[in-house]
Formats: sequence, C-alpha cells, structure tokens
Amino acid sequence: MEAGHPLWPATHKSPVYGGEQGGYRTVLLKGEPRVHNCMSDDQAAEASDDPAEADDATETEEAAAEASEDAEESDATTGLQDGDFARVAYTIRTAEEDGRVVDTTDPDVAEESAIDHEDHDFEPRTISLGAGHVFPPVEDAFEGAEPGDEGTVEIPPGEAFGEFETDEVRTVSADKLQDDDKYPGAQVTIDGEQGHVEAIIGGRARVDFNHPLAGEELEYEYEILDAVEDTEEQAASMLGMYLQETPDVRIETEEEEEETTIPADDDDEEPETEVETVEKDVLYIEASPQMAMNQQWMFSKQQIAQDMMGKLGLDRVVVEEVIDGGGMGGLGGMMGGMGGMGAGGGDVEEALEDADIDAEELAEELE
Repeated sequence: MEAGHPLWPATHKSPVYGGEQGGYRTVLLKGEPRVHNCMSDDQAAEASDDPAEADDATETEEAAAEASEDAEESDATTGLQDGDFARVAYTIRTAEEDGRVVDTTDPDVAEESAIDHEDHDFEPRTISLGAGHVFPPVEDAFEGAEPGDEGTVEIPPGEAFGEFETDEVRTVSADKLQDDDKYPGAQVTIDGEQGHVEAIIGGRARVDFNHPLAGEELEYEYEILDAVEDTEEQAASMLGMYLQETPDVRIETEEEEEETTIPADDDDEEPETEVETVEKDVLYIEASPQMAMNQQWMFSKQQIAQDMMGKLGLDRVVVEEVIDGGGMGGLGGMMGGMGGMGAGGGDVEEALEDADIDAEELAEELE
C-alpha cells in the first residue's frame, strides 16, 4: 500500500459570532456571512436625515462584505491544491484499541510491528493530490494544508478497502489449488481472483475473496514534510506509485524542427510551409529487469505514460532498456556452433561418430 488518510481540512476555521467591528456585527446566516447595521434608533434617524452619512454607511457595509469574501477566497486557495506533490510521512493502523499497523514510512514502527522487510524501503512517500494516491478523506485533509501540518484521519471501510461481503466467501474445488497452497491462510489466485484459504475439508476449499482489510476502519496518522517542486522527483514518485518500485529517470529538453502550414491569402495560391525549431521536454525511464516482469507495466505502460505527460506537462516519454554483459554470454557461441554445422561448416555424421552415437539408431528414435 502506497500511499498508494485530520478529520477536517487544516484550513477549517470556526465562525466567530457577535464580534463588534466599527458599528457592524458579522453573523452567520445559512452558512454565509452577512453584515447587519447595529446603529441606535437616534443614529439611524440622523443618518436618514443626512444623505451623505447614509451613503457612507452603505459603502462601509459593502466594503466589510467584500473583505469577508476576499478572506474566504484566500483561505480556500492557500496551501496544497489539486495536482500538487508533497512528501508525506505516515502510519496506517486499524481503528482498534491496540490498532494493528497496516503500513508505515517509519522504519522503527515497522520493526516494532514486525512488518519490516529487507526488500522494502520504509521512508517518506511523495504523493500527488487528486491522483488517487491516498484515500479520499485524506485527500480532503491534505487540501489547503502546509508543510509541517500533521494529524490523524479516520477512514470508514467504505472509503478504505470496502465493506466485508459474505458472498465473496465461496467454496471451490480443492483441485484448483496448487499443492503448496493447500493450507488455511494461503494466498491464492483462482480464475483470476485473489483470495486466501479459510479451510479445506475433503476435496473442497473455502476461500475468502474479500480484501484482507475489507470491513476495517482505519486511522491514518500523517505529517506533511514538504512540497515537491522538482519534476524529475515527481515523475519518479508517480512511477513508484504505479509499479511499487522507482526506476532511474531523467528529463531532458530537446530541440526539434517542426513544419507549420501557413494558409494562403488567395484561394488560388498554395499554402506555404514554414519550419521552426521547438523545445520538447522528454522523460527518459531506465527500465530495470524487474519492470519487464511487472504486470502493471506490461499491460498499462501506454496509460501510465499518458497520465504522466498530462500531469507533468511533458511532450514525450522514452523507455530505455539496458542490457548488461554476462549472464547469457555462452549462448552466442552455442548458436554459432550449431549454425556452422547446419550450414556446411562441419560434417554432422563425423560429429556423431566423434560423440560415439549411432546415426541410424538416432534416426529410428526420431521417427
């Protein structure tokens, strides 16, 4: 779980009632601020007799209303917004008295909870708001937040990993399980669905296809460390979310020549073609051997690339495959030797004699 969830946005402010400001009182009416005149009857009578003072009072009232609206708009647009990237430290637990740790970026918490793995780096994650990297209630908490803000968000099952569905617990033939998976608790894939074995009785197995955290309410404790502005770091974080690994990336600005067609002024004239030099921002991804076997990458690389270009303002994505020497070095010599034999470079019968193999017996076996 990557990224890959406080109870209200950090910009939430409680309304203030009854505050006297220059003869006017701000109150909340149906969720919107209104300014009411608090002049006495004598003051009102005097104002009605003096048109200039009445106009001044109206202008003051309008100015106060505009200032209130400006303040609300300012609060709504400060801090992190949709599409921004932020580096976040978090720990997710089940909402119980002694909540079980589900995921964390803190190596000490991971060790204490016995979820530390050698092949997993427990470190802060970079997430993009609005990209589905975190649960919806956490998105709401992060919007408008600033680096240094921290809190805890409660996430109901319906906005986490779904409610527990009893229909998703089904009985299947035990023959559909691998021999090594025929025990309670085994993680299995049957007909394309992932689940875990609850019990095996005779030739039947009861398998729960719900998510392991289905029906669980979660607590998402977080701290926003800083905003991420570097585009290469943003690109790497997006790949990390998609692939559960972070390949090496770089962004280069390249110049290319493009042809532009200029419409003719006269219908009888042919349009002219103009060549201009333009700059293109290109993201280079160094594909690792693990990426070649990653199913998410294999089936969705086009969609992933399009998503990254749209969010990061890139013009092109290039995937570089690097093959190091060694490993299969003997394969070329073996194929070369076979090719030489088949192309007249050697006598097959002589080779069989040298290997003490009877050619006729070999032919009979092949038939």
